[in-house]
Amino acid sequence: MAPSALSGDRVVEAAGCFAGERAGVLLNVRLTLKDGLIERIEQISEPAAGPRRLLLPALVNAHDHARPTGSSFGALNMPLETWILRSALGTPPDPYLQAAASLARSVRAGCAAMMVHYTRPSGLMSIPDEAAEIARAAGDIGIRLAFALAVRDQNPLVYGNADPVLAALSESDRQTMEALFIRPPPRPQDYLALVEEIASRIAGPMVDVQLGPAGVQWCSRAMLEAIAGHSLATGRRIHMHLLETPYQRVWADRVFPEGLVRYLADIGFLSPRTTLAHCTHARPEELDLIAQHGARIVTNFSSNLHLHSGLAPIADARRRGCAVAVGVDGLALDEDDDALREMRLVQMAHDGCGFDRTWSHAAFLDQAIAAGRGATGAPGPGVLTEGAPADLIAIDLDLLDRDSILPVDPLGLLFARGNMSHVREVVCAGRVLMRDGVVSGVDLPAVEAELRRLYRGAMPGFAGLIAGWSRIEPEVQGWYRAHCGCG
Repeated sequence: MAPSALSGDRVVEAAGCFAGERAGVLLNVRLTLKDGLIERIEQISEPAAGPRRLLLPALVNAHDHARPTGSSFGALNMPLETWILRSALGTPPDPYLQAAASLARSVRAGCAAMMVHYTRPSGLMSIPDEAAEIARAAGDIGIRLAFALAVRDQNPLVYGNADPVLAALSESDRQTMEALFIRPPPRPQDYLALVEEIASRIAGPMVDVQLGPAGVQWCSRAMLEAIAGHSLATGRRIHMHLLETPYQRVWADRVFPEGLVRYLADIGFLSPRTTLAHCTHARPEELDLIAQHGARIVTNFSSNLHLHSGLAPIADARRRGCAVAVGVDGLALDEDDDALREMRLVQMAHDGCGFDRTWSHAAFLDQAIAAGRGATGAPGPGVLTEGAPADLIAIDLDLLDRDSILPVDPLGLLFARGNMSHVREVVCAGRVLMRDGVVSGVDLPAVEAELRRLYRGAMPGFAGLIAGWSRIEPEVQGWYRAHCGCG
C-alpha cells in the first residue's frame, strides 16, 4: 500500500484487492474513497510503492457479548450451564470501558462491525443509559455496532425447576444465588418498550438496535411470540442463541414435542431479520427450516470448544442453503478476539475430507462477510466494489508470504496462516480505525489496565459466589445429569 494510503487523501494503492468470488484478487489497484464509500477501483500499471498489501472486505464479529473472557474469573473447562453462573464475576464494573475494550480488540483483529448481545448489564445505571455508554464506546472507536439487549423470563438457574438446587444449598449459598440470578420476570410488553427506548437513544447509521431473546430455554412462549410479532410490525432484527449445548437439545425435545424450530417458524419468528447463534445441535430438518425462512446462523467455533458444546453442522447447513456468519463470542481460541483466526478455523473444520470441498476460500469469505453484515445490519454485502461502503482491511503480504519462493495464491496463504498480526489497517466508512496494531479511537492498553484495576476491586462484592462455588457447582451439575439425560 502506498505511504499515503488510508490517510487524509482517501486514495488507497495496494498490491492486491479481493473483489469477491467472481472477480477474485485484482493486482495492483488504486481505490478512491469518498464520503464513506468506494468511489472508484482501477488497476494501475506499476506496483504500489512501499510494503505489499492485500485489501479485503472488513471482517464482522457477528456474535459477541462485549464482556471479558471467563478464564480470568476461573470459568475454566466447564460447559455453558455452569460457565454462565461463574462468569457473573465478570459483571462490567464500567460499561463504557468494558465495551471499549471488547470493541477495540475486534477492530484490532480486522472487524468493522460487531454484534453485542448484551447479557449481563452492570446494574450501575439504567439500561438505556448503559446502552448509550456502549454506543459511545463504539462511536469513539468508529466500529459499526449492532446492539441487542438480552431478555430472559424463565429458567434463571437451570432449564427447569431450580428448587432442588436451592434446597440442597446452605442458607448463605442459597441467598447468594438468589441475589445474583433470581429476578422478577419481565413482561413482554415492558421488554419491547425498553428496546424501543434504547433505539430512540442510540439507533442511527452506525448503530442497529435489535431484539435479543437470550435463548428459547430462557424465554417463555409468550415472550417469543411477542418478539416475533414486534419484529414483523417494526422490521427490527432478532438475535438469539439456539441449540448451543446438548442440554438445550434435550430440554427442547421435551418442551417442544412438535419441534422447536418448527414452532419458531409457525409463530413467524424465523425470517431474513433473524440471526441464530451457534445451532450446534440443530438437526437436518431444522437447518432446512432455517434456510427456507431466510434466517442466518452465526457459528462460534472456538467458543464451542472452550465450553464443550460440540461441533456445529456447518457444512450441512451450507449445503442446505443456510447463510453462515462467524462470531468470536468472547472466547476465541487463544482468548484474544482474533476474528481472522476464527474465520480460518471455521473454514478448515468444515471444508470436507479428501478431495471433497464445502466451499472455496473466496466463496467462504464472501458468504461469511455477507451473512455477518446481514446479522449486524451493516449496509451492503461486504464486497469491495464501486459504490460499496468503504469497510476494508489491509493485510501485510510481505509478512504473510514470508518466504516469497514462488507466487502463491494470497487467499490460500491467508487461510493457511493468517491471524490478526497480519492486519495492518482497518477502515470503516472511510475512517481509519486501526493502523499497525494501534486502535485510534481509544488507548486500548490503558483501558484494559483500568478494567483490571476495577475488576480486582469488585471481587469482594462477589465473595459469596467465590467462597461457595465448590458447593454450588456440583449441585447445578447434578441437576443437569438428573434432568437433561446427558452427563
